[in-house]
Amino acid sequence: MKILGLIPARAGSKGIPHKNKKKLGGKPLLQYTIEAALGASSLASVVFSSEDDELMELAERMGAKVPFKRPDHLATDAAGSLEVVQHALQSLEDDYDAVCLLQVTTPFRTSEDIDNAIERFKALGTDSLVSVQEVPHQYNPHWVFEEKEGVLHIATGEQQIIKRRQELPKAYIRDGAIYITKTEVLLKEHSFFGARMGAIELDSKRHVNIDTLEDWKKAEALLREL
Repeated sequence: MKILGLIPARAGSKGIPHKNKKKLGGKPLLQYTIEAALGASSLASVVFSSEDDELMELAERMGAKVPFKRPDHLATDAAGSLEVVQHALQSLEDDYDAVCLLQVTTPFRTSEDIDNAIERFKALGTDSLVSVQEVPHQYNPHWVFEEKEGVLHIATGEQQIIKRRQELPKAYIRDGAIYITKTEVLLKEHSFFGARMGAIELDSKRHVNIDTLEDWKKAEALLREL
């Protein structure tokens, strides 16, 4: 499969001003993701998508391809990832079988993580694959309740709660590090996930998704450990 590595980053950020070019451990945040993508042997190309000239110049100097400028309407808080990916595919001359979306805000995923995810995606044959983290048992959806008209109900629909932690099925959340989707699903079905979604669990000790200043401090602490 011919897979595009796509790295989106925009200038605006409410939680941390100029987050994507802010230096973490001495280098701009976006550099971590670009380096990991360039080191992944399974990506046919690494393309950077942004509306910001300074970010585009930075990314190009770091080795990513910057063949287009993203329209301003796709760089707002309201713009969705699906539309950003569709724009990239429609702007490129080459055709790709799938897109591997790599968000700058999860800087510590590695080239090996990307290659392993793509290998699993190919093996499973699913419409998409996402990286995940296992949910701690106390937050497992089988132990979560929803309120309806003042009465609590188990969120997963069972009538009886699972009593023993050991009997809980494993549950996962997307960690934001890797998203892989077939091109036909993105363009024809207008879906990021399709009907069948696979998953790969990444190392929780290296995980951070930077959105707030507290997240940034966590990333700095993680970087010292790593």
